[in-house]
Amino acid sequence: MEEALAAKLTLNFGKTPEEATDQEMMKASALVLRDMMAIREVETRKQTSRMHKKQVHYLSLEFLMGRSLMKNAYNLGVLPQLKEALEHMGYKAGDIFETEPDAGLGNGGLGRLAACYLDSMTTLDIPATGYSICYELGIFKQKIVEGQQVELPDDWKELGAAWLLPKPEDAQEVRFGGTLREFWDDGHLHIIHENATIVRAVPCDMEIAGYGTDHVNVLRLWDAQSTKPVDMSLFSRGEYLKAAEEEAMAETIAKILYPEDNHYEGKSLRLKQQYFFVSATVQSIATRHLATYGTLKNFHEKNVIQINDTHPALVVPELMRIFIDEAGMNWDEAWNITTQSVAYTNHTVLAEALERWPQELVQQLLPRIWQIIVEISNRWQAKVENFYHDPSKTEKMAIIWGGQVRMANLCIAGGMAVNGVSALHSDILRKDVFKDAYGMEPEKFQNVTNGIDHRRWLSEINPGLDSLIKELTGGADYLVKPLTLLKLDDYADDTAVLKRLAQIKHDNKVDFANYAKKQQGVVLNPDSIFDVQVKRLHEYKRQLLNVLHIIALYQKLQDDPNAITHPRTFLFGAKAAPGYAVAKRIIRLINSLADQIAHDPICKDKLQVVFLENYRVSLAEHLMPASEVSQQISTAGKEASGTGNMKFMMNGALTVGTLDGANVEMHDVLGDENMFLFGLHTEEVNQLKREGYVPQRLYNRDEDLRRCLDAMRNGFRDGVCYDDLYQRLLFGAGGSPADEYLLLADFRAYCRAEEQMAKTYAEPEKWNRMSLHNIARSGIFAADRAVAQYADNIWHVEHK
Repeated sequence: MEEALAAKLTLNFGKTPEEATDQEMMKASALVLRDMMAIREVETRKQTSRMHKKQVHYLSLEFLMGRSLMKNAYNLGVLPQLKEALEHMGYKAGDIFETEPDAGLGNGGLGRLAACYLDSMTTLDIPATGYSICYELGIFKQKIVEGQQVELPDDWKELGAAWLLPKPEDAQEVRFGGTLREFWDDGHLHIIHENATIVRAVPCDMEIAGYGTDHVNVLRLWDAQSTKPVDMSLFSRGEYLKAAEEEAMAETIAKILYPEDNHYEGKSLRLKQQYFFVSATVQSIATRHLATYGTLKNFHEKNVIQINDTHPALVVPELMRIFIDEAGMNWDEAWNITTQSVAYTNHTVLAEALERWPQELVQQLLPRIWQIIVEISNRWQAKVENFYHDPSKTEKMAIIWGGQVRMANLCIAGGMAVNGVSALHSDILRKDVFKDAYGMEPEKFQNVTNGIDHRRWLSEINPGLDSLIKELTGGADYLVKPLTLLKLDDYADDTAVLKRLAQIKHDNKVDFANYAKKQQGVVLNPDSIFDVQVKRLHEYKRQLLNVLHIIALYQKLQDDPNAITHPRTFLFGAKAAPGYAVAKRIIRLINSLADQIAHDPICKDKLQVVFLENYRVSLAEHLMPASEVSQQISTAGKEASGTGNMKFMMNGALTVGTLDGANVEMHDVLGDENMFLFGLHTEEVNQLKREGYVPQRLYNRDEDLRRCLDAMRNGFRDGVCYDDLYQRLLFGAGGSPADEYLLLADFRAYCRAEEQMAKTYAEPEKWNRMSLHNIARSGIFAADRAVAQYADNIWHVEHK
C-alpha cells in the first residue's frame, strides 16, 4: 500500500510523500483504490456478458454518496493497511479521510437510499449499474449567518473527481426541441427529428466495491457537453460570449442539482435534466444489449430498469422511441417489452411531489417523446374507461389531463411493478393515492421497506459497538447476515454488557463533542441527554413541534429552576430547499431559541439547543453513534419510510416518534416498551381533518400551549418575531389550512412522551436494556434484506 501511494504521488502529482499536501495524498489514496476496483470491474463485466446474466439498471436523479475513501477501503478489506501506510508516511489518517469532500449528489433520503442500495447490490453479486447526472455542484453548503440559512456552492469535484473514470467512447447524443418529419416506407412510418439542439452526454463512471466479494459495479454519472464547435468567426469579431453561448447552454444541464422550478426557466431546465439522463442511459443500455445479443427483442429478459421516484419516468416513452424508431418494432411488440422491463418505486404521498409537467413544455422540448406519451395516454385511458366506466376515475388515472402530463400515472401505466417503501406507505398507495390503479391492476402493487447499509452505518462509523457485537455474537457474521444481531437480545439482563454499552455511548458522545467544537466552535456537555432531530427541513417532518416542546421546557425552567433534573441537549441538523420560505423561517426560529437559551443563566448545565450547520452524510457519520434520542415525529401518514430512524436504532438511540413510515415496522419488532410512541394514527389524522380541525380551540383550552405560541410570536432576545409562523398554525396562510400538519393536536402527547423518555433515562439499566434491544432488532432494516426482496420479487435476478 505504501509503495502504491508513493508511486501515485510521483506519477500523478510529481511529488514525494514528504512534499505532498493532504489533498494530494487523499487523491493518491483514491486513485490506488480506484485502480484495484477498475481491474475487478472489468472482470465482473466480462463474466456478466459471458454468462448472459440479467442486469439491473437503477435510475435516480439523486445519489448521496458522501465520502468514499474509508468506505471503499473498508469494503476492499484494506482499511487497516491504508491507515497504517498513511501514518507511516507521516500523515494523520483521520485528517486525510476528513479532507475528502462529500459527494452530495442528492437532497436527502432518496439519494442516500440509492447509495445504500448500490452497496448492497454489489455485495450480493447482482450485476447492476446506477445512473445519474454528474452535477458540477452538489447540494449547497449551508452557512448560518445571523441565524439564517445562506446557500454556498458545493464544488465537490475538485477532489472528488479522483473517483471518476471518464468514458468518452461511450458518449451518447440527446436531442431537444426541433421538428419532426414523417414518411412511409416499407409499410413503416419513419420519423426524422430535424433541427434539434443536440447535447452530448459523456459518462463518468464511479466504481462501487462490494463487501467480501470481488464483484464491482458502477455508478454512471452523465456529464453534458455541447456538440457544436466553437464559432471562431465570432471570436475574431470579439463576440466572445456569443461564441461560447451554445457550450454554456449545454453545460447548464449538469451544473446544479435540482434547479428551482417555481418559474418557467427552472421547469424547463429540470425537464431537460430528466430527459438528458434518461435518454443517455436508455441509449447506452440498448447499445450494450445489442452488442451482446444482436437484437432488442429479448431486452426484457436481460434487463430491468428500476425508476427511483418519478424523476426518471421518461424511461417509458424513451424505450418506446428506441424500439419503434430505431429497432423498427410495431407498437404492441414495443409496449410488451417496455412493460416487462420497467419497475417504479414511489417515495412520497405528498401531492406536490408527484410530478406534473406543463403539456406545452413537453411538446416544445421533446416533440417525439410527446407524440409517444399521447399514444400511451390514449390507450391507457381507453383501458381505464373499459374497466371502470366512470369519468371521475378516468380523470384521476389519466396521464395527460388539463394541460398537464402526470409522471406517476405514466410510471404505473408503463411499469410491471409499483412499490412503496414501508408497509404503511404501500398501504396508503393501495387504499388512497393510487387506489383506482390498484383496483384495476392489483398484481402490480408491492411493498419493499427501505433499508440501510449496516456495514457503513454501524460497523464502519461505530467501531466500539462493532467490537462488542462481534464479541457477543461470535465473530463478523452480522456484516453479511444482519439478523445475527438478534443474538444480542440474550444479553438483556447481563449488567456487565449493559455497562459496556453505556460506556461505548459515552465515549462516542465525547468524540462528537470534540468534533462539534472543532467544526463549529460549540461546546457540548457529553453528560447531557443528546436528543437529536436531523433530516431535511419540511413542515410535515415537524421540526416546529420539537421547537414548541423546547419552548415549553424553557418556560417550565423559568417557573421552577429545578424542573430539569438531568441536563438536555437538543441537536438539530437540516437544510431547507432554497425556495422554501417557511422552512427557512423555522431554521431561523431554532437559532433564535438557541441564542436565547445560551444567554439565559438559568439554563446553564440544564438546557442547550444547537443547530448543526451544513448537515450532510459525513456529519451524520459522526453524530449517529453519539445520539441517544431519535426524533421521528412526522404527521402520521406523511413520511413514506425514513431511513435516519433505522440508523439511530442500529446505533442504540431510542425513538420518540409517531406511528408513521417505517416507525410502524420498528414498533412491530420493538413493542411499546422499547420506544416512546405518541400522537394520532393515520386514520385518526384523516378523521380529524374530515370532521373539521380547529386549532384555535386547542390554543384557548391549553394554557401551556398558549404560552408557547405567544412566546414564539413575540420572539426572543435577537428581536426577531415569528408572527407569520403563529398565524400559519392558528389561522393558515398562503392557501395552506391552519396547522396543516397537526402540530397542536399532537403537542400535549408529545410533551408527555418526552417526559416519559427523561424519566426512563434516569434509570440507566432500563435505558441501556432498551438500547440493546433496539440494536438487536435492527437487522431487518439492513439494505441487504431490501435489495434481496427487489431481486426475488420484482427484478427476478439471482443474488448471493
